[in-house]
Amino acid sequence: PTGFNRPNYYKKELDLKMSCSYGPGRYDSAYEEKGRDYPISYVRWTENRNMQSFIDLIASKKIDISKLITHTFKLENAKEAYDMIHSKSESFGGILLQYDTQKELKQSVQLNQSRFNPQETNVGFIGAGSFAQGTLLPNMKGLCNFVGVSTAKGNTARYVGDKYGFSYCAETADDIINDDKINTIFITTRHNLHAEFIIKAIKKNKNVFVEKPMAMNEKELAEIKTAYEKSIAQEKPVSFMVGFNRRFSPAIQSIKEMFNDKQAKAINISINAGQMPPDHWVNDTEIGGGRIIGEACHFIDLAMYLAGDKIVSVSADSMKDPDGLNNSVVISLQFNNGSVASVNYFSNGSKTLAKEQIEVFCGGTVVQIDDFKKIVVYGNKVKTTRFKGQDKGHFKEVKLFLENINNGLPAPISFDECYLSTLATFKVLESLKENRKILM
Repeated sequence: PTGFNRPNYYKKELDLKMSCSYGPGRYDSAYEEKGRDYPISYVRWTENRNMQSFIDLIASKKIDISKLITHTFKLENAKEAYDMIHSKSESFGGILLQYDTQKELKQSVQLNQSRFNPQETNVGFIGAGSFAQGTLLPNMKGLCNFVGVSTAKGNTARYVGDKYGFSYCAETADDIINDDKINTIFITTRHNLHAEFIIKAIKKNKNVFVEKPMAMNEKELAEIKTAYEKSIAQEKPVSFMVGFNRRFSPAIQSIKEMFNDKQAKAINISINAGQMPPDHWVNDTEIGGGRIIGEACHFIDLAMYLAGDKIVSVSADSMKDPDGLNNSVVISLQFNNGSVASVNYFSNGSKTLAKEQIEVFCGGTVVQIDDFKKIVVYGNKVKTTRFKGQDKGHFKEVKLFLENINNGLPAPISFDECYLSTLATFKVLESLKENRKILM
């Protein structure tokens, strides 16, 4: 693939060395995004040191790049530069685009001049990645007003803003949170930013819908609880909910209708989660928190919902992982009403097997859910129900959340339930670390 003839190099014992773009550190998120430098004695010329050295050479006039530059255009005239390149109307080398350093940059881009009724649900979005674009936003059309959107990349905010009819694109999340026209915030950023934005939004008396996880650790969770309880004490309660969507699926609702919350149940949830690269951001303990916090929390919450009572104890065991990740775990939960649950979250399976299998044993009846596509009830007779497509409850989740705000009703999932299932998720990690059962 290199286009080089190997025998010529082999016979002369020649080595071919290629630089990694700007130098060592390129494509290393710990170096580029977190600022963790390589020791100079270990790597003399890193990406950053290469750039520093080159700038120093220019500053000391040991390198003269002026002869490389043939044209300079103001930024607003950039089209002229591209027209010249495409038409080849002039000879050119290096072309510079010059920014106006005196002109203040607009912090937001107004897309339309919509007016918003403060009595309606006026939504601001913080983060709008593939999940938000593919699942949440399409399900929210017609249920609320889209006011402002802020994303890590400005071009994403503009694309989402144009596509879904937002009034403006904001430069920062704080612009969304501080906008008086917005009364409801959706947070769909990377996990490490959730708690910060939740707390800020609650303090501004905004309703909050946040994708899981609610927080990255117990300290953040406690701070969120304090902010929420303070809003209640000040008689400014907000509607708050975590996106635990599986509760709202038709299959899960069928099970809830079969049994009452006082009945003790045995619950088995098996998740064929699939493999994920060790360097994926979800596996980064500082950004994603790992797959237990970032994903398994869904099924801990689901087990609590099916059991119908609080979790009283948590224990967990993890399969040995060469990368040191707890990505294949068996989680055991006990509940106040005598129910028990096992959540088997495995990342070492095959894609040919369905992802989610759920079983509930109660009062001589067994109910099985096959990947939210089929439900089988084993009682005196066997009854099978197949669903059209795979409905994991996303639409009903946001519909109820927004409708309840409009009607002045509490969120479909209470704050206490969101808090307890998130706390139980942290207790899983504590159990793995201390190798013991953790009481809630």
